[in-house]
Amino acid sequence: MKTISIVTPCYNEEDNIKECYQDVKAVFDAFLPEYKREHIFCDNASDDSTLDILREIAKLDPAVRIIVNSRNFGPMRSNFNGVLAASGDAVLLFMPADLQDPPELLPKFVALWEQGYETVYGIRATREEGVVMRTVRSVYYRIVTTFSGLSVPPKVGDFQLADRKVVEAMRQIKDNYPFMRMMTFECGFRSIGISYHWRGRRRGFSKNRMCNLLDQGMNGLVTFNKFPLRIALYGGFMLSALSISMAIFNVLVEIISYQKPAAPGIMTIIIGMFFFSGVQLFFLGFMSEYVMQIYDQVRNTPRVVERERINFPKQVDMKNGCENME
Repeated sequence: MKTISIVTPCYNEEDNIKECYQDVKAVFDAFLPEYKREHIFCDNASDDSTLDILREIAKLDPAVRIIVNSRNFGPMRSNFNGVLAASGDAVLLFMPADLQDPPELLPKFVALWEQGYETVYGIRATREEGVVMRTVRSVYYRIVTTFSGLSVPPKVGDFQLADRKVVEAMRQIKDNYPFMRMMTFECGFRSIGISYHWRGRRRGFSKNRMCNLLDQGMNGLVTFNKFPLRIALYGGFMLSALSISMAIFNVLVEIISYQKPAAPGIMTIIIGMFFFSGVQLFFLGFMSEYVMQIYDQVRNTPRVVERERINFPKQVDMKNGCENME
C-alpha cells in the first residue's frame, strides 16, 4: 500500500486545526481508501491550545504525527522541515490549517501522480481576497516567475503534490530559508497544474503579518532571481552614460555660444543629489539582501530546532533529527 504524506504547518490555529485533520481524513476515507495516510503537523511553538488539540488527536490516530518546534521559526522553515520528515511515496507539501487550499483536490492530485507526473501543483485561478492584496500578489509572482529562469506558471503556491524522488532532490538543496514553491520547479521532473479557487479563512485571522509577508517575498525574489542585480548593473551604466552625454552637451553649447559657464543651479544640484542618493541606496539595499542570504548560508544554522516529535517511529526520528541539526 502506497503512503501519501500531508504536511500542515501551524501556529495558534486552535480554531481550525481539528477541522483540518477531519477534512483530510474524510477525503482519504471517501476517495483514497487504498492509500495509507500520514498527516504531519508542524507546530511552531503555539501559545494557545493548538498543541493540546493535536496531542489528543494523535493519541487516537497513529497516522497523525507532530513536530513541536522549540520556538517560532517562521512558516517556511517549519513547513520545509516537515516535508523532509515525511516518509510517503508522495508528499503534499503544504496543507494549510485554515483550509484555504481545498483538501478535496487531493484525489485529483493523486490520480495525476499515478499517471506519471512527479509534481502536481495547484494554480490559484481565483482568490477570495481584497483587490489590493490580490493585485500585489499577482504582480509579485509574475515578476518572480518571469525572471527566475525557471518555467513556473504564475499563481502557483506551495499546494503541490511531489513524488518521493522530487522530495529527495529537494533534500539536496542546502537552503536555510527555503522558498519551497519554486524548489520543485528547480528540481525539474514532469509536472502538471490544476486550477482551483483559493478560499478565504473560515475562522480566525492569519498569523502571517505584513512584515513577515514582505520578508518572505523578498526571500523569494532574491533566492531565484538575479534580475535586481542586473537592474543595478544596467541602471548604473545608463546613468553614467547619461551623465557623460550631458557633460559633452554642455561643453559643446559653451564652445558654440562663446558663453561662460552659467552659475550653478542650486535647486538642480539638490534635486540631483537626492535622486542619485536614492538610486544608490535602493540598489545597495537590494545587494544587501543577497549578502544576507549568503551570510545565512555561511552560518549554517539548523532550519529549526525541534523540542519534541510525537508518533514518529524511532528510526525515522533519529534520521531526520540528525539532518535537521546539520
